Amino acid sequence: MAEKFGDQDFLEFVVKSLVDNPSDVKVGRTVDEMGVLLNLKLNPTDMGKIIGRNGNTAKAIRTLLRVVGMKNHARVNLKIEEPEGSTRPQRTPGAGSMDQVMEDLKL
Repeated sequence: MAEKFGDQDFLEFVVKSLVDNPSDVKVGRTVDEMGVLLNLKLNPTDMGKIIGRNGNTAKAIRTLLRVVGMKNHARVNLKIEEPEGSTRPQRTPGAGSMDQVMEDLKL
């Protein structure tokens, strides 16, 4: 008989399979009226592996977690904790919007 695999266990298994530092992977789980929130903390050097190009890996993990949640009649969301000292550039509001593109094209 198959063992019951919870959302937290599933996330841990998938993430640890992808990263170089599986011992640094920590998954927290909170439940409220909105559903289940899984908080993922990992080694800063592994962030790129989990997020993936254009966020595709993170999107795929989130999709799989929603499927696991549907099986357990729960809404599951994933929050990937940004490591301290991150140098990720801040997005400017409206950047990349059609209005901004048109403004940039004006001579």
